[in-house]
Amino acid sequence: MDENTNEFNQPVGKPLPNWKESVIPTEMKYIGRYTIVTRLSLAYTKELYDAFSQSHPSHWTYLSEERPNHFSDFERLMEKKIASNIHIYYVVINKLTEKPVGIFSLLRIDPRNGVIEVGNIHFSDSLKKTAMATEAHALLAEYIFEELRYRRYEWKCDSLNAPSIHSAKRLGFTYEGTFRNAVIYKNRSRDTSWFSMLLEEWPDRKQAFHRWLSPANFDNKGEQIKRLESFRELGGAR
Repeated sequence: MDENTNEFNQPVGKPLPNWKESVIPTEMKYIGRYTIVTRLSLAYTKELYDAFSQSHPSHWTYLSEERPNHFSDFERLMEKKIASNIHIYYVVINKLTEKPVGIFSLLRIDPRNGVIEVGNIHFSDSLKKTAMATEAHALLAEYIFEELRYRRYEWKCDSLNAPSIHSAKRLGFTYEGTFRNAVIYKNRSRDTSWFSMLLEEWPDRKQAFHRWLSPANFDNKGEQIKRLESFRELGGAR
């Protein structure tokens, strides 16, 4: 058994003598085959409003805010997001049309311990369940692990949000448990499901993303040939 012990013969965690603090997220622009992920700005407000307005209103159910009734309300919401010093928002752009189709943020940023979380994921109907959506998450994870040097990447969601739980597992996050009565939002209680991806798992996850996103994995109708999970399983990680 590989176990570290201290001078009192007590088990202790693995030493990290070369650990350096992670970097605070900031401006970035990652370009993939299908998408571009970059910092959210007010320049995307009108087109995001159009994309979300044309999407099903149920997408707002598990978000912390209610669906805006007017563009002016949405504009104020975007201004608040961009001005936040707790959440750092990024926009997902359809590379072909150059139109924004979704947003997500980085939060609970802890560079000292190398821990960060993705949240406030709001993808329009034109982005959900597409190669673009998968690639957007892959690009953000690459930014987290390779440029910012975090060692733990978290995903948390309402335990009743089945699509989010499915996405976390599909993308390679590991379920760690449910925190009961963790949050109150929209005047209702939330149990929170916790997931994580670790730095040492990233090479396998990255390889799986690369193989799944390859044009060879899609037929002439754009349908996947193999599931993302199958590439990860071939790599020996689940």
